[in-house]
Amino acid sequence: MFGLDRRSFVGLGIAAAGALAAPRFLMAQEATNTVRWVSPRGTIEVLDDYPYWVAQRFGWFGDIQTTLEPGPLEATATIKLVDQDQADVGFPSPGVFSLGLEQGIPLKSVFHMGAYDTFSFAFVKGKKPADIKELAGKKILVGSIGWKAIVDPMLAQVGVDPASVEYLEAGPIWGQALQQGQGDTSLCWEGLRAQWFGQGMDYDYILPYDFSKFPANTFVIRSSDFEDQAKKALYENYFRVWAMGLEFGHLNPRATTQIVLEQFPALAGTLTPEIATESMMQLGKIFRGPWEQRQGWGWHDMAQWQGYFDTIYQIQQITTEMKAEDVCKNDYIAAANQFDQAAVQKAADEFQLSEDYSKVDVAAIQARL
Repeated sequence: MFGLDRRSFVGLGIAAAGALAAPRFLMAQEATNTVRWVSPRGTIEVLDDYPYWVAQRFGWFGDIQTTLEPGPLEATATIKLVDQDQADVGFPSPGVFSLGLEQGIPLKSVFHMGAYDTFSFAFVKGKKPADIKELAGKKILVGSIGWKAIVDPMLAQVGVDPASVEYLEAGPIWGQALQQGQGDTSLCWEGLRAQWFGQGMDYDYILPYDFSKFPANTFVIRSSDFEDQAKKALYENYFRVWAMGLEFGHLNPRATTQIVLEQFPALAGTLTPEIATESMMQLGKIFRGPWEQRQGWGWHDMAQWQGYFDTIYQIQQITTEMKAEDVCKNDYIAAANQFDQAAVQKAADEFQLSEDYSKVDVAAIQARL
């Protein structure tokens, strides 16, 4: 999603956040037309949330009062803040979501963003193994030890015993630590992969499309909000706007990227338009997923989620069997996808690209994805 996470996302103690200062969050509000969204990655100055910034640019949220908060870089912060009513929508990885459920946090996944798994393994050039099963016995660099809950199921689904690997927590510089030879591989994800390349970290990868059948990050809300019929229309409208932003991103990735980087000049200074657009398109591929098999933006594939829950139960990451249909809900999806397609298409077609972005070769990027 990443910036950190997208998923970045799983885990156990706030100690992992270390000296990172937590931002101030809006406390519970009386307003019934307010939705407070919290990131799992410690920053919002990333491309991951492009549907939101596109929607803001065009005023699609209308009178919905929205906030987008970065959240502390602690694996489970995004769900804890939702549970504590300091945010309304969190964006956890499946691992963080399931750990929250295991701990009794009453959550529902209501808009599934990451239809493809997003996580990959990075390797110094020439060190990528021929088979992912060769990760057994390796040292894996992560930003937070909590990400163990992301990687363990990834390994288990391909037959690697998670107990056979060693995790090395390297904080925000875990990607650079791989360059320095501190581990055999590093956890990465789509979107971040392109950004690392733009920052001079040119790695080889085992990509999620090569091995994983798991879902990626999802939008969760409190179960009490899901069960509150008075809030149904608000969430349908809110997620409809995200769906519009996702559609715009699919139609015009260059415009989408330009919009985000105009929002964050500091980020723009670290990425060329081509690298930034490739990062956005990697994310867009994850969000769109196997489109012909989906019933619109945000739709949960229950078999995919059940396969994930079954795997983490088998490796004892959770101690209670979970049923996907109990915690993953498609109730908002039909309404969320009932937006004016022609209006979004018009906005995408008429957007005025800058000279730099007009030169970006989208077809060439698409071929690399």
